[in-house]
Amino acid sequence: MQTGRNSSDRNGTNAPSEYLTFTLGNEEYGIDILKVQEIRGYDPVTHIANAPEFIKGVINLRGVIVPIVDMRIKFKVGEPTYHEFTVVIIMNVLGRIIGMVVDGVSDVVALKAEQIKPAPEMGAALNTDYITGLGTVDDQMLILVDIEKLMSSEEMQVMDQSI
Repeated sequence: MQTGRNSSDRNGTNAPSEYLTFTLGNEEYGIDILKVQEIRGYDPVTHIANAPEFIKGVINLRGVIVPIVDMRIKFKVGEPTYHEFTVVIIMNVLGRIIGMVVDGVSDVVALKAEQIKPAPEMGAALNTDYITGLGTVDDQMLILVDIEKLMSSEEMQVMDQSI
């Protein structure tokens, strides 16, 4: 007969969380796989006047106008280039569809709670509220990002603050 603890384990409370991993510069990041709608190549965008530099513009994705955010510019990880290998992660964030340009998509990894360490405090000089923790897979470290917090942050200006 199973105890209450074992039955809660069976119900998924200790189940690993899955993250889509992607690269920006030399770093690996992870976002909740459940937020990802699709992965596609970079298509030319329609630029929006007076948008912040990291908002490349918008695309029409099957009738939905999708803002495209270049995380390489936002996180200042070198000069972005756009070619046939540039990847856009299409996500459903807070009920809106957003595209995120990254250097490349790596894998989907499952992380157990013991593989995730809390994000270090960086002080007021650097806003890291969107970093949920640091995951480790073998010798690789992943920066785990709460994409909803990042996209709805005041500095990103991508999401309606009232949502």
